[in-house]
Amino acid sequence: MSNAVTARSLPSPLSADAWGFKRKLSIAALLPSLYLGSSLITALVYSPLSIADEANQTFQIPAGNLEDALNAFAKKNGMTLSFDPALVKGKTSAGLSGTYTRDQAIKQMLKDTDLEAVTHDGATVIQRRSPSSAVETLPEVSVVSGAEKSDALPRAYAGGQVAKGGSLGLLGSKGFMDTPFNQTSYTSQSAEDVQARSLSDLLIADPSVRLSSARNNINEDFSIRGLTVAGQDIAINGMYGLSPFYRTPVEFIERVEVLKGPSALLNGMTPGGNVGGNINIIPKRAGDDPLTRVTASYLSDAIFGTHVDVSRRFGENKEFGIRFNGAYREGDARIDHQDLEDTVGSLALDYRGEKLRVTFDHIQQQQNIDAVTRQFTVGSLLTVMPSAPDNKLNYPGYGHSKMKDKSQILRAEYDLTDQVTVYGGYGTRKSEMDAIAGNPVLTSNNGNFTSSPAWQLFHIESRSIEAGVKARFNTGNVGHSLSLGSTRVVQDQFIFFDTAFSGRNSNIYSPVYSDTPSTDGIDTNITKYASTTLTSYALADTLSFLDDRIQLTLGLRHQNVYTPSYQFGTGARNGPSYDESVVTPLAGIVIKPWENISLYANYIQGLSPGQRAPVGTSNAGEIFSPYKTRQKEAGVKVDWGKIATTVSLFEIERPLSYTFNNTFSVDGEQKNRGLEFNVFGEIVDHVRLLGGMAITRSRLDNTAGGTNDGNEAIAVPRVQANLGADWDVLAVQGLSLNARTVYTSKQYVDSANNLDIDAWTRFDIGARYKTVLQDKPVTLRANIENLFDKRYWGSSNEGYLFIGAPRTLLLSATVDF
Repeated sequence: MSNAVTARSLPSPLSADAWGFKRKLSIAALLPSLYLGSSLITALVYSPLSIADEANQTFQIPAGNLEDALNAFAKKNGMTLSFDPALVKGKTSAGLSGTYTRDQAIKQMLKDTDLEAVTHDGATVIQRRSPSSAVETLPEVSVVSGAEKSDALPRAYAGGQVAKGGSLGLLGSKGFMDTPFNQTSYTSQSAEDVQARSLSDLLIADPSVRLSSARNNINEDFSIRGLTVAGQDIAINGMYGLSPFYRTPVEFIERVEVLKGPSALLNGMTPGGNVGGNINIIPKRAGDDPLTRVTASYLSDAIFGTHVDVSRRFGENKEFGIRFNGAYREGDARIDHQDLEDTVGSLALDYRGEKLRVTFDHIQQQQNIDAVTRQFTVGSLLTVMPSAPDNKLNYPGYGHSKMKDKSQILRAEYDLTDQVTVYGGYGTRKSEMDAIAGNPVLTSNNGNFTSSPAWQLFHIESRSIEAGVKARFNTGNVGHSLSLGSTRVVQDQFIFFDTAFSGRNSNIYSPVYSDTPSTDGIDTNITKYASTTLTSYALADTLSFLDDRIQLTLGLRHQNVYTPSYQFGTGARNGPSYDESVVTPLAGIVIKPWENISLYANYIQGLSPGQRAPVGTSNAGEIFSPYKTRQKEAGVKVDWGKIATTVSLFEIERPLSYTFNNTFSVDGEQKNRGLEFNVFGEIVDHVRLLGGMAITRSRLDNTAGGTNDGNEAIAVPRVQANLGADWDVLAVQGLSLNARTVYTSKQYVDSANNLDIDAWTRFDIGARYKTVLQDKPVTLRANIENLFDKRYWGSSNEGYLFIGAPRTLLLSATVDF
């Protein structure tokens, strides 16, 4: 329940007044303070709203979402106003401007909604509008029809930053309390409030996630639980091979779902072989209410941008929907000599029938970066890691990248009966990159480095297919949610790579900038570099006992990996193909001894195609055998009403791979053991928290000759901690402030543990202000990332190093027309 009161309306729940020692307090007024987030009590007999004709008051309440408007109204009047957030979710208010009695004002606030106000013991309660003038209000009954299933995303949890559940691929959508994994689903509101441009700006809020590539690098990769999740392995609606290959913008995204740990059974194998976790994005769909939203933005030093978001629904029952998102940014970045140009466009169509739901997404983006940032490798002569240099300097000091992505995705589901649904999907993606860059190699303790320019044309073509059936039934007292599905991902990669340019020498503390070499007169010949076909079939069943208080999930996925070998540079087939099948299992359990507490555990395996030595290494193109990753995890989740916490223990075992002395190899085994704590929601009214802590201990075993046995793995910090707070300034209607701390402890750079990079702490702050200008809702936002301009090294499991992004100012203004 959400309640809006002034400080004088309710005494503190800890004060003597609150417990009746000094004066009697009505039960209706006391209930909101007794339990944070208690549910609205239905089946009570309310009297119709009857507010006496008090003296007229002047109101200036800005337009916006209805919940904010009702809270502002109650604060203005010093009254108790109660409502279930689910009732006002998605509803807007035209605001209130003028002189009204309270009776007139509240009726005006609820105009054109299906809501009304009633009073009970002096408290005003918002409820569904009664079909007649009868006094009795019966409990509300929710009916979920087939037409609602296609876009019935789990609602946002208290505070709006995180959703109450997310998608688990083959297992369907589940509430977070019914999920045998540690999963967090971030909302579009969370991305908007920090002015995220890509996933890295949003996922820095997760204590288990870190960016593992430079912010303005060619591509954007992540680390989850100390293991790499490549940008190309991000899923869209659970399907792999379709998201933008290099960097995923957020303008078209409604949800970002982060599941920690390997998850081969849920969605199948990823083309890039990520094992640390799964990142799944849900595109925006047209809502029931028309939307026309325009945002103008500024990013220091001088990047200006515009974002347009328009959606409409059509048809007798609003069964047809269309939503367009378009964004453009261009200008000078904070990094010396660096210019950025981003173009993002998406079109989302959907049909919501009684039994049939269909969606289509077209997504495209183009990003150009002059003087692109690249990542360092460590040379053999270093005995001490140089301290992090000025984060505004540019490395290697030349180069450019041009990237294009286009994706189309068609999905449909049909209800054969109320208990049986069939579904299918097909998507394609085409990605192109044209880049001249060079990875710098640190050669001495004083920061000297060398880099060799290389021209790379890289094209990727992907096709992704899924199909399946889901059924719900009972056998005696046992409920079943049975899923049978299949997936197929085909990805072909083509490359041209030229290194016929002279090397460059420089220093990280006093870099020498040079011109990007010309490619005029160089003949290009793009040849096939790699091809992967991943085919899988899976069966899973969730068995429910004792009214869903015990849920046992069992499943198997049969995965086939087909990988032919091609000669690097010519595209000729040069050896036997890899064509093998493996079965990966899942066992998960959720036990709910109380409604608000879930105990869970899982055993699951991840499967990765054989890794290929990346371009730029001395053994580029070499293919290694596919491998399994195994996870054991247990934890407890508590829903305190308006704030939720998760504590997890996990162990992940996987083969070890890394790049050292410019050679990529697979050597030994890596074991990560950890403890995670996550928190999200409203700690008190108007104060939202998001963050947690991840403590991880990594260990290497069975390394070549036992040389590195017992050492810690590359790029696995022992401690990662985040704490973000967002609060409403009640003294200034419409103003909210936010702050965030991000901490990452020391990390090793080499498997011998001779070199390490220092711990770092980053602080972010921000503010937003909602108001109405000329009858149009307006939101102004200001954020500063890396407030104190902390200089620090970041790292990746592959042995790359990069400089953290400098202090950055972001400003934006959003208007709803």
